[in-house]
Amino acid sequence: MMHMSEKKKQLFGTNGVRGIVGELITPELVMKIGMAVGSMRPGTIAVGMDTRTSGPALINAMKAGLMATGCDVIECGILPTPALQYIVMDRYDAGVVITASHNPGAYNGVKVIEKDGTEMDDEASIEIEERVFSYNFDLKEWKDVGVLIPEADLVTRYIKGVIKKVPENIGQGMKVVIDPGCGAAFRTTAEILKGIGCDVFTINAYADGNFPARDPEPSVEGLAPLAELVVSTGAAFGVAHDGDADRAVFIDDKGRFVEENKEFALIAEYVCSQKKGILVTPVSTSRLIETVVSAHGCTVDYTAVGSIYVARRMRELIAAGNSVVFGGEGNGGLIYPDHQFCRDGGMTAAMMVLLLASKKPSLSSLVDALPPSVMLKHKFKTGNAEKILVVVKKTFNADSLNTIDGIRIDRKNAWALIRPSGTEPLVRLYVESSDETIAKGFEQEILSCISDLI
Repeated sequence: MMHMSEKKKQLFGTNGVRGIVGELITPELVMKIGMAVGSMRPGTIAVGMDTRTSGPALINAMKAGLMATGCDVIECGILPTPALQYIVMDRYDAGVVITASHNPGAYNGVKVIEKDGTEMDDEASIEIEERVFSYNFDLKEWKDVGVLIPEADLVTRYIKGVIKKVPENIGQGMKVVIDPGCGAAFRTTAEILKGIGCDVFTINAYADGNFPARDPEPSVEGLAPLAELVVSTGAAFGVAHDGDADRAVFIDDKGRFVEENKEFALIAEYVCSQKKGILVTPVSTSRLIETVVSAHGCTVDYTAVGSIYVARRMRELIAAGNSVVFGGEGNGGLIYPDHQFCRDGGMTAAMMVLLLASKKPSLSSLVDALPPSVMLKHKFKTGNAEKILVVVKKTFNADSLNTIDGIRIDRKNAWALIRPSGTEPLVRLYVESSDETIAKGFEQEILSCISDLI
């Protein structure tokens, strides 16, 4: 018999269930997921959603499924995923967010949150799938169904929680521009930064699930209006979020997009200058992180790709008696263990204010002072993922290899990761070095050995 750990998720990806509305994502599927969650985590469940047009239909299906199993539902309305995670943490029995994060407006999905505020792990996600496929739910009689409790103001608890994590009025006199992209952060990030003393300007700070101004995924092109506003107002920086605001990306004072690994490096360097310990991040993250934190006596612990693996590894290390100071991914999704164990875009915005207020120089000068780094990225549509991994492992067996997620090849002056997607017939390749010539040479070595398979 196959053990649970050997089974593979079929609906759930790296961060919940996600797909196009009306195709994979339907009210029927969401209600079944709700009945499965309610059967597995009976009690009081907090629910929320981002701003997508399909959100109300899907969240009502979720509430129906949960209440049918006897769960009481705390209805939090529109709010960022990390806000719901903060609200759930140690107060409720679980949580559910209806969101597709950074995906376009046609998509939606479901993220399930455990009692400790972290996303549900693989084993529990597989159990949800098995219950959905076999229609195995603990449905209650009419007198035992759950009740609905509207609590839209609970988001204030999260806003105050972030504000408390930085010194009072640390942003006094600092101009900041915020672009929530018509997503869930329209309710939170401006309030957070005003609460720590910043002078706040906003763009796209209203709810619209059609995302008329830009895609939920922040990009250089999509953030051009934000960059213009940063320069014209003389702001210290601009911050933008994806649809559910678990990530934050930045525009510097010169109007330049700050690549997410550089953002991670700057904040990690600051955190590690204050406290020694371990930083946890996936194998796909830039080595720049390791370079800057090692200068402060901190070490890096690598995980599989996905914020849930980072968060749970952080908890595991802490439970074993280790000092864990920081974590996150090279996509603007950073995790602050003193705050909560999930990616939190609002907390990251506040941390950037603290960093700049403490260091005094401009964001552009801090970015320019980072060690050089060149990262090359590719993705290939292929059905030969497993064969590619076999060939790469054999070809580069003399190098230092990490096989926690795909194959990461580490050399003194460069590293590379080749990794199959968990949700699509794709293989991704990352190559990084401080020297562009070395990076391109390493890239060619890998491409030449797998060219027949892509």
